[in-house]
Amino acid sequence: MSEEKIRLGISSCLLGEKVRFDGGHKLDHFLTETLGRYVEYVPVCPEVEVGLPTPRETLRLVGDPEQQRLVFSKSGEDITERMTSWAKQRVMQLEKEDLCGFVFKSKSPSSGMERVRLYDRNGVPNKIGVGLFAKVFMEHFPLLPVEEDGRLHDPRLRENFIETIFTLKRLRETLAKGKTAKNLIDYHTRHKLLMMAHSPDIYRQTGKLVARAGEMETKKLFQDYLGLLIKGMRLRPTVAKHVNVLQHIVGYFKKQLSADEKQEVISVIESYRAKQVPLIVPLTLLNHFVRKYDQPYLKQQVYLNPHPVELKLRNHV
Repeated sequence: MSEEKIRLGISSCLLGEKVRFDGGHKLDHFLTETLGRYVEYVPVCPEVEVGLPTPRETLRLVGDPEQQRLVFSKSGEDITERMTSWAKQRVMQLEKEDLCGFVFKSKSPSSGMERVRLYDRNGVPNKIGVGLFAKVFMEHFPLLPVEEDGRLHDPRLRENFIETIFTLKRLRETLAKGKTAKNLIDYHTRHKLLMMAHSPDIYRQTGKLVARAGEMETKKLFQDYLGLLIKGMRLRPTVAKHVNVLQHIVGYFKKQLSADEKQEVISVIESYRAKQVPLIVPLTLLNHFVRKYDQPYLKQQVYLNPHPVELKLRNHV
């Protein structure tokens, strides 16, 4: 794993900064204390950076999804243009930060990435809005992984987001070594099983792309590959897809495993399929066999160790 930390954008209040409308914060201990050991955060607070005071009158989204307006709840003052203009400048600045993703504050009229209250003409809220800054950010960086604090309490969403940012970081490191077909083939080979766990179909598509590496213009090759990679990573793994990959791994030990070992690993995979044990259990056993039998192909497979084990992400999926 690279020593260089992943750079992630984040809503400032999640780091404990007192920038909320009431002068408070929304410190998230997982983000700061656990994930924070591997991440360098780039904090953003749209309200404060656009020049609003703390504390301040609350803001809300009004109108319809195609024409959202950002207004103060009591005075009704409309700051849509002001916020949008600032957001467009801010995302241009963020291009220089080499971000691998962004964690937004849920439910925020500036930073919520989905299901933000949008008030209709009768003052009735519907959870169909998108925060103004989050919307501009996601349109400007369509391939960057994004999540929000509330959704990251879901173990599967959390694991998928963190797996994706580490996967993107590894691609960036590959590009830094040189945009060559050889480097892309190496990256693709190491990520085979990980991609299969997300989408066997996308894995096949990327495979066809890599096979044409010598024919394509390099910049387009890497752009197309990145697009497919992120598309695949957004398709979350399921128990069935993981079982398929685990059985695929067992196939590499056909000649090495004793009858008892083979029975043990099949039994553990079936326990995982039945949701009696988490994914970490069959993976720990398979990692043991990779070391015991010194399986060279599997030793380089990212799937077996896609992120730091200290994050305990696969203990809950």
